[in-house]
Amino acid sequence: MEVGANCRVLDQPRFICAAMGFQKSKEPSSVFRNGSFYRKPHRNFGCKATLQDCQVPVEKKKINVVDELSSLVALSPLDGRYWGKVKDLAPYLSEYGLIFYRVLVEIKWLLKLSQIPEIVEVPRFSEDASAFLQGLIDNFCEDDALEIKSIEKVTNHDVKAVEYFLKQRCQSHPEISKVLEFFHFSCTSEDINNLAHGLMLKESLENVLLPFMDKLTNAISTIAKDNAHIPILCRTHGQPASPSTLGKEMAIFAVRLSRERLEVSKVKIMGKFAGAVGNYNAHLVAYPNVNWPKVAKEFVNSLDLSFNPYVTQIETHDYMARLFFTIVRYNNILIDFDRDIWSYISLGYFKQITKAGEIGSSTMPHKVNPIDFENSEGNLGVANGALAQLSEKLPISRWQRDLTDSTVIRNMGVGLGHSLLAYKSTLQGIGKLQVNESRINDDLEQSWEVLAEPIQTVMRRYGVPEPYEKLKELTRGKTVTKESIRRFIEGLEIPKEAKTNLLDLTPQSYVGAAVELARDVDMALNLVNRGQLF
Repeated sequence: MEVGANCRVLDQPRFICAAMGFQKSKEPSSVFRNGSFYRKPHRNFGCKATLQDCQVPVEKKKINVVDELSSLVALSPLDGRYWGKVKDLAPYLSEYGLIFYRVLVEIKWLLKLSQIPEIVEVPRFSEDASAFLQGLIDNFCEDDALEIKSIEKVTNHDVKAVEYFLKQRCQSHPEISKVLEFFHFSCTSEDINNLAHGLMLKESLENVLLPFMDKLTNAISTIAKDNAHIPILCRTHGQPASPSTLGKEMAIFAVRLSRERLEVSKVKIMGKFAGAVGNYNAHLVAYPNVNWPKVAKEFVNSLDLSFNPYVTQIETHDYMARLFFTIVRYNNILIDFDRDIWSYISLGYFKQITKAGEIGSSTMPHKVNPIDFENSEGNLGVANGALAQLSEKLPISRWQRDLTDSTVIRNMGVGLGHSLLAYKSTLQGIGKLQVNESRINDDLEQSWEVLAEPIQTVMRRYGVPEPYEKLKELTRGKTVTKESIRRFIEGLEIPKEAKTNLLDLTPQSYVGAAVELARDVDMALNLVNRGQLF
């Protein structure tokens, strides 16, 4: 293919590939090693044009081929533009992750069978055989996953491809080769899949998502403690209301997020291993003297998953609905936080640290936009849409099983990936914030009318008639100043001490217990984590 000005728009991926000098190759694009997922160049467009053909000055352009090419042709922004921010989830929630955990479950099941005395056809494995099988798990890489995908092209069945792969790999081992047909013994595909999905969720939550939820709580609670003493004008219905402190308003979000984070961690990841319709039918025909429900429970628990004994062909997915809806609640609280911070930035209560070279607007040079919080809010919306669909769909399956869950459940990474992207964006935005105390104080100085509340409350205490109505006449819809408030207080017939206290009151000092609430946020978070503050 020649690349030039006459290339059609529909040929853009091929054009990009050729312009960057790529040729067809069977080299793997990534590898999973030691708990990390590494990318290699994608070179599968089948183009043979060279850089010289396209006259691209390589020395001046200096494109990072791996990142740029994948970003340009990826259908999902998670796998393109945002790959660098979400790639930590790839070992768990990608197709590679699904295949890896299927392999793990199949091997662990064979090992479990070898430990059941009644199954004499599968003797207990020697240390060498056990180590061989464990090595297939420990050394699993993308080449292995690609081999399984190649087998799947023939079988047109993804789980059966895993079984065939393992049989091929174990043919050379003299001990394991004798029991190859006990791979996938009495299993339906969903016995393997549901445990793989459970492990995918468990590992991605524990290793990636929950730690970032903790980082958010810590970052927000730090803002709360650092600014516990800074008074701020509250707004209800968008109008000036009784003051609080910046720290206390931040502490609210820290506690709310921490509470939902705890609920996420409390969801039990369930698993089933009961055969084609959940009754151990084939198991009991083959080995009627084995307590298969007990074996299944032991096996599921050995993977650190909770056992679900009442199932059809599939695990019922109720725990997934609970988990995803809980994450949606967490995300909704974070949207609330993003919008509040966005609004405080708009009021000038926060400044944003600028970065050299960054541009806020293509036409307005002065702009410093709150893009991190906007990016977070947008991605949380996408995440919640995906997670809500999973929560609503997955618990529903016709009779003992239909296939609608299979295609839907592959999108776990969409909802969780956009969630992670949002968490990182919010954290990045928090790192740019600077409190603008002078601007906050200006608003308070212009809002002496907020003292109408404490004045009329004190008037009630001392029996002054119609206190609310008198303050309403003084303040509602009118410009209120320090002087007009003081004149009103001085004219009140209340005890001298009470009058002095009111005269000493200012919008800055009228914050109630806000300072203490903000300073005690760590204590509140500890109570939440112990389940004592709900």
